[in-house]
Formats: sequence, C-alpha cells, structure tokens
Amino acid sequence: MLSPSLAQEIAGDTSAVIGFNVLITDAEGMVIGSGDSSRVGSFHEASVEVVRTQEPATHNASQAQLLRGVRPGVTLPLVTDGRAVGTVGITGTPAQVRRFGLLVKRQTEILLRESVMLRSRLLSERAAEKLIAEIASYDPQVVEGEFLVFRAAELGFDLRLRRVAVAFEVTVPDAAARRRGAPTQDMALIRSELLRTVREVFADPQDIVAGTAPGWIGVLHRLPPRRTTASMVADCRRVTDVIAAQDGLAAHVGIGEPAISVGGLHDSYQDACDALRLGARSVDGPRVHIITDLRVHQVLAAVPQSARNRLLDLTAADLRVQPDWPALRDTVTAWCESGFNLVRASEALHIHRNTVVYRMHKIEQITGRPLRDHRAAMALYLACLADRLGHG
Repeated sequence: MLSPSLAQEIAGDTSAVIGFNVLITDAEGMVIGSGDSSRVGSFHEASVEVVRTQEPATHNASQAQLLRGVRPGVTLPLVTDGRAVGTVGITGTPAQVRRFGLLVKRQTEILLRESVMLRSRLLSERAAEKLIAEIASYDPQVVEGEFLVFRAAELGFDLRLRRVAVAFEVTVPDAAARRRGAPTQDMALIRSELLRTVREVFADPQDIVAGTAPGWIGVLHRLPPRRTTASMVADCRRVTDVIAAQDGLAAHVGIGEPAISVGGLHDSYQDACDALRLGARSVDGPRVHIITDLRVHQVLAAVPQSARNRLLDLTAADLRVQPDWPALRDTVTAWCESGFNLVRASEALHIHRNTVVYRMHKIEQITGRPLRDHRAAMALYLACLADRLGHG
C-alpha cells in the first residue's frame, strides 16, 4: 500500500522543509524512504513496536543505541483505515523534533490516502476502458456474453439495464486554431479534462465512461424509463458546447440505438461510431448525429467503392462536371430529406424557394428526369450520398 517511490518522495521533500531527516518504513520496519538515502533498505527496529501498538515512541541517544538502525528522535505510526501500514520517523533530539511529529504524520497520511485514491481511480478507469473495448469487439463465438455481464458487475455496472452507446470525438481544427492564434493541444494531455467534462453530463452511477483512444470517449449511458431522444441530443450538445469553449477544440457525437444485452450494446456502440463518422462529414452540419437518421448512409457506406462509383457515373456524371455541383448535390439531398416538400427544402438550405426551383429545373434539364418522380429522385439522392462518402 505504501510504495517506496512515494515514501522516498515524501521523506525527501519533508526533510528539506523542516530541516531534520525524515524516514519512512513499511509495516515490517524496513526503511523505504529517507532524506538520508543511505538509510533506505535498512532495518529500523523501533518501528516494529510502533506498528504493533499504533503509539508513537521517542528515543534519546542512549535508548537509540540499544535498538538496531535507530537514531535519536521520534517515531510515529502511519494509520489508514484503522491499520498501521508503516511509520514515519524524524531524526534529532526528542525535544527538537517532537513538535514536528504530529504534523509530519498527518501530512504523510493525507498524501498516502490521496495516492491510494488516485491509484483506485486509475484502476477503475482502466477497467472501464477494457470493458468498453471488449463490448466494442464482442464476438459471441469467442466470448460468452454472461462473462462480460459478470465482469461489469464486479465494477458495479449492470449490463442488463437499458443502455445506449454514445461516441465522442474531439479534434483540433487547425485552421480555426491558427485563425485565433490558439496553441495546438495534445489530446493525450487533456484527456482527463475531457473525461471530466463528459462525466459531468453523464453522471448516473451506472453510466460507463472511458477514453477509447486519443481524442475519443465512449459512453454506455443508462437510459431512464422516460428518457427521450431529444433530451439525449440536448445533453450531448451541452458537452460539445463546453468543449468548444476551450481554445482550438471541436467535438462531434454519435448516438446508437438502445440495447439491453451485450450483443445489443456491441451493435449500439458500432452504430454510434458509424453515426459519428458519417455525420461528421458534413462540415457545416450539426455536431450530434443519431444513427436512426443515417441508416441509408450506413448501408451505402457498406457497399464497395466500385459499386458507389458506378452509381455516380450512371446517375450523376453530367451533374458532377457542373461548377455548382456541390450546390446541386445539396439541393437534391435537401429535397429528398424534406419529404419532397419545396418549403421545407428551402428552409433546410436557408435559401429562397425560387432558388430551389431554379436549381431543381437545372437538375431536371441536365439529367432528363423530373425530380418529382420519386424513384428518379431517390436514385439521384443515393448518388449524392455516395459522392459525399467518396470525399469523406
């Protein structure tokens, strides 16, 4: 529990502050830290009795000579959770060093508790990372789902609760950083801050939050009974807003489907990653992406590149050579995703409806097919999505 590296750090720093040598022993009386490094590894006999009784002891010069490895001074027990885990000793005449004894003991115990808590938190984070990684790569032919349920239960998580996977990607948009003069940030260095930001929003004790890669954070969020998709999206936007407030950072989010099994969570996590990857290709679009809105994109992305290229060549070749192809492509996309409604399409594009009519007329002239023919429009829509995927 009391590591030699921590003991040596505490002993060295404290010795320098108070001007007297401080040594720290383990529960067996072996010196594991000292301002006088030559004493590290030696046996301090007085510590054995101090650990046993959990009472401090003082030794003058004559008393110290009778004990192995002991010099004049004071020795106090280090106690955590009611158990002595070692001692801290201060070398000097008892009258000189006694006044430092209780202060050094308490400071050492505080640092020891903080070290234990930090280690526990780090172990918990590593365990959560491993759990999410195992769910992300879950294969029922290789690992029993019940094994992961048991593993999660050991960490205090019930995988049988209704959950949804959420994936966050945090990036540094170089152009924006240069424009604002902000320094480039290292995702590995700000990882803890990003995790804290996500955990402040996904704060349910059953929410599993962990870093999955530099700049990536995975969440297996417990869904309360009346939790709506809109509230999920709002919470995710809160996270992206907080991250965006930090210099030079941007965040995108992908949300999967609800699940109540390990296999379902695996699918939900993969869907969340797909939603993030596919949705983030729209530079000026929303930063929170739901897989239910991107199922067509997901299926199209699974089609071989050669098939997508053939669709583009046979359906939109003449449109792609137009100088305003991006605007025409966006118009087709908005027309289809707005339910073939002119008003909603113009609102989605933030342009006047007459401009939409002009663009649609141009598209119809070039392709020779009316956009009010839903089959023709849908074929062109898929071609437009394929073009976006090809440039992702």
